[in-house]
Amino acid sequence: MEKILVKADKRTELGKGSARSLRRQNVLPAVLYGEGKSVTIKLDRKEIQKLIYSGGGEHSLITLELNEGNSKTSEHPVLIKDYQREPVSEELLHVDFIEVSLKKKIKVTIPVVIIKEPAGIKMGGILQHRVREIEVECLPTQIPDRIEIDAGHVEIGHSLHVSDITPQEGLKIVTDPSEVILSVTAPKEEVVEAAPVEAAAAEPEVIKAKGKAEEEGEQKEQKGK
Repeated sequence: MEKILVKADKRTELGKGSARSLRRQNVLPAVLYGEGKSVTIKLDRKEIQKLIYSGGGEHSLITLELNEGNSKTSEHPVLIKDYQREPVSEELLHVDFIEVSLKKKIKVTIPVVIIKEPAGIKMGGILQHRVREIEVECLPTQIPDRIEIDAGHVEIGHSLHVSDITPQEGLKIVTDPSEVILSVTAPKEEVVEAAPVEAAAAEPEVIKAKGKAEEEGEQKEQKGK
């Protein structure tokens, strides 16, 4: 697994006003949690934003190189615990990191990626991609970037479950094995309804026929007399 290194500095500026001032300088306020304590830090916003939005850092182990001042630095293995972003511009506003032990297994969510289109799609089927992430348990150094699914053999009316995934060594899948990752359903058939017969148009014909019969009956009556 490629090592992801992110540099940060300890932050002494606190409060909302200081946080806004840092963001104007493209510096992101953040917090490092670990061992029952927290440390306020700051880092390059563009660097961490690119890392998160590319999908490579949100679920990955990161080595946080922290500048503690007086030429003293320390390295911390961390995961991104949470982050906030501006809803309109989507720029990062804050990130929370959590320090982890490299010797203890942890639970993380990993994205599920389909690498081959199901055969049923080529036959006109409709793909239903239901599970896009699964939870796994492993050492921080064994966290995969993603779980790849080869769905090429899935035909119409069939599906793939979590139980169909073969995990790599050291990886335990926590998500319910009966969960459906994807399925291919048959296309819906269009039902063409027949145009309704207009009763109003038929009614005058009945009336006319009836009138003609009555008229013929009256003529026969008169002849009989």
